[in-house]
Amino acid sequence: MQVKQSSLLQSAVKKEQWPQSELPELIMVGRSNAGKSSFINALCNRKNLAYVGKQPGKTRILNFFLINKDYVLVDAPGYGYAVASQKTTIDFGDMMEEYFQSRSQCKGMVMILDIRRKPSQDDITMLEYARYYQVPCLCVLTKADKVSNNEKAKQKQIIASTLRMDARNLVVVSSEKKVGIEQAWERMEELLKQEG
Repeated sequence: MQVKQSSLLQSAVKKEQWPQSELPELIMVGRSNAGKSSFINALCNRKNLAYVGKQPGKTRILNFFLINKDYVLVDAPGYGYAVASQKTTIDFGDMMEEYFQSRSQCKGMVMILDIRRKPSQDDITMLEYARYYQVPCLCVLTKADKVSNNEKAKQKQIIASTLRMDARNLVVVSSEKKVGIEQAWERMEELLKQEG
């Protein structure tokens, strides 16, 4: 997809601040340092649309980005940061649960994972949230430029097996080299255009 226009629609700490929009949304989730902000910026062909936090795990807001006036990408806070307090973790869980429960225009979840790492328990829990609320999920494996082709294939299988997911639902990308971005958009558009 060609992104001609992308902008921050709204930053929201609580549900009352969510934008009043009926446009289809995808929520973007991932561990801190998995490359989520870089991936969103690569999708939108922008350098600093999504903010890369200097203190991972500190941001507790949902950022709603308007894309081509057709879709909304919702950037969720990174999770799994070691220093995050128990209260922060609970607040994050409550926020995600509230979003999945009540945001009817959510068409799917895009989970961003570092291809070099095996999915963590936090990743598995996040996927279980989505499955519980029957939210379709696409997994994007970032930082592909940092591993060999053999390693990519091996890691893809390990990640698919750990998440109990068909390997075809995993898209391998390099935000830095802009590899796999168009394929990711194709799969994301399939989710955005689905009925119901």
